[in-house]
Amino acid sequence: MHIRRVLLFAILAGSAMLSFAQWEQQNSGSDAQLRGISVVSAKVAWASGTKGTVLRTVDSGKHWEKVGVAGAEGLDFRDIQAFHEKTAFVLGAGPGEQSRIYRTSDGGRHWRLQFTNKEPKAFYDCFAFWDKTHGIALSDSVDGKFLLLSTTDGKSWSSLQPRQLPAALPNEGAFAASGTCVATFGKNDAWFVTGGPAARAFHSTDRGKTWSAAETPLQSGAPSQGIFSVAFWSRENGVVVGGDYKDPANKTRNAALTNDGGKTWEPATKGPAGYRSAVTVIPGASPVLIAVGTSGSDYSLDGGKTWEPIDSLEYNAVSFAAANAGWAVGPNGRMAHFTKVPEKLIAGPSN
Repeated sequence: MHIRRVLLFAILAGSAMLSFAQWEQQNSGSDAQLRGISVVSAKVAWASGTKGTVLRTVDSGKHWEKVGVAGAEGLDFRDIQAFHEKTAFVLGAGPGEQSRIYRTSDGGRHWRLQFTNKEPKAFYDCFAFWDKTHGIALSDSVDGKFLLLSTTDGKSWSSLQPRQLPAALPNEGAFAASGTCVATFGKNDAWFVTGGPAARAFHSTDRGKTWSAAETPLQSGAPSQGIFSVAFWSRENGVVVGGDYKDPANKTRNAALTNDGGKTWEPATKGPAGYRSAVTVIPGASPVLIAVGTSGSDYSLDGGKTWEPIDSLEYNAVSFAAANAGWAVGPNGRMAHFTKVPEKLIAGPSN
């Protein structure tokens, strides 16, 4: 890269940091605790939360329509994954039969129940998809074993029985704070993350048939501490965020990154400004990371090594489909649209 281009990029990056982005608050028409958000495009996004809430916009958030599951008002939809303005999956989190998965193919007018948990001790926290027919879901551990589901047709879910899966530590589990405790990449890779007695990241290269586990430097030791969210933008490069949800302003050991697919993790040199429940990647030649939590939101331009604050409002989850196509959600129906991402920064400098 020529020195002139290096200097130009430095100037662009520096100016971007001063006015990197803003959240534009929108009216969701709901007072639910929103914990799930899935962005399809600049116009289409879906959100989910308590009281069986599912919301959808097809006009960039000017209007949010309630498209919840009939008869599911008592469920807490902690995760949602959309593929189209018509097609979406939603995950109900909770003990026993409160953990359910539904799917719609007509924009939320009708929902089909695909899975109901029959294990009383299980609590499904999150799911993720490789494509619209292949997905994986994670439950807290039961009797020392993490429970997993998979779908291979997008229509039904069955128990996934890995050939190799490290045992769960006593009281080790995942967090259903944002539906992002499991992530997928490419055609076969998956990661899930835990908290409590340890903050570990589990990795599979074969859609959940075999798993390995790695320690991370994030806070752990208490039930409120650990990794809350994981995101990858290549098979090698990823980030985890978390901390202690009972101490949301605590900046200690709340983010880490990997450059080897999750075999080893290094702490951020400057972490987010507190506990963070969700992290996502803005796609591009130079990926930008956004993390949110109950004490605010932050961004990283260097793969998660250092983070800068955006604001201090309370959010639970965040999702992006592209630059300037992102939303965050939070308590009392909070809905925020992300604006002013510098296109030159997202695209990255030329070589």
